Amino acid sequence: MKVRIGIGLGPTATAEDTTALVDRLEQAGVDSLWFSEQVAAPLVDPVVGLAYAASRTRRLKLGTGVSVLPGRHPVLVAKELASLAWLAPRRILPVFGLQPAREAERAYFPVPAGRRGAVLDESLTLVRRLLSEPRVTFAGEFFTVEDASVGFRLERPLDLWLGGSAPAGLRRVGRLADGWLGSFLTPAEAADAVGTIRSAAAEAGRTIDDDHYGMSLPVALDGADERTLAAVAARRPGTDPRALVPHGWDELRRVVSAHVDAGVSKFVVRPSGAPASWDRFVDEFCAELLPLQT
Repeated sequence: MKVRIGIGLGPTATAEDTTALVDRLEQAGVDSLWFSEQVAAPLVDPVVGLAYAASRTRRLKLGTGVSVLPGRHPVLVAKELASLAWLAPRRILPVFGLQPAREAERAYFPVPAGRRGAVLDESLTLVRRLLSEPRVTFAGEFFTVEDASVGFRLERPLDLWLGGSAPAGLRRVGRLADGWLGSFLTPAEAADAVGTIRSAAAEAGRTIDDDHYGMSLPVALDGADERTLAAVAARRPGTDPRALVPHGWDELRRVVSAHVDAGVSKFVVRPSGAPASWDRFVDEFCAELLPLQT
C-alpha cells in the first residue's frame, strides 16, 4: 500500500488561511489539501476551494472531506467534477457524504423524508454514468434525465469515494464507491469497517483497491480543544473522545501506524483547534509525518 498523508483545513481555517496554505503546501511537497463542507462556518465552499487551489498549483492533489451529495442535482455535480478534473487532471479527489455534520444545515440539502440513503445511491450512480458516458438517459425514483451530457470526456475516470461509518454506509461503499474516508474510529474499528466494505464489494461482484481506504484524523497540539471533544462525544456516545483525538505528533504517528496495520493507507490530518500558526503546523507536519509515507 502507498501511505499518503494530506492536510484538512478543518472548521477553524479562514479564507485567509486557505489562500496562504495553497501555495505553502505546493512548495512543501505535501500530498493533498482537503476542503470540508460547512455552510455556516467561515470556510471556503469545497467546489470553489478546489477550483481556486487547482488554478494556483500543478502537483497538489485536492479533495473534499466530505461534500454532501443528496440534495444536489447529480447532473450539476457531475458537471462541476468534470470541469475540475479537466482543469487539474489526476488531482481531484471527491468524497461524498450522506448529510451535513451539523443538524441545522440539513435543511439546505432537501430530500424526501426518510429517503436520504436511497437518494445517495441513485445520485452516485447517475454521477458516475455522467462522468463516463457521452450521453445518459436515466429514469429512477428521484431523477429522470434524457440524453444528458456534461460536455467533457475525461481521459481517466474519477474515483468517487464515500465517507461514513454506519453499517449501511459501509456496505454502500462496497456496492457503489471506489474508496472510503472514515473518521473518529479506532484502528480496530477501522479494520472492521474495511472488512465490511470488502465483503459488500465481493457480494456485489466488485473489488475496491487496497489503496483506497482512508481516515480523517484530528490532532490536538496546544491542549485539548473542548469543542472538538464535545463533537466527538456527541457523535460517539459512550466512547472517551480523547481516545479518538490524538494529542501531539508522537501519539498521532502511533495512531497512523496502527491504522496502516488495519488496512488504511490514506490520511487527512487536521488540527483539532485553531493552530497558533499555520506555517508552524505545516513545518511540523512535514517533519513529523512525511517520513511515514511510502
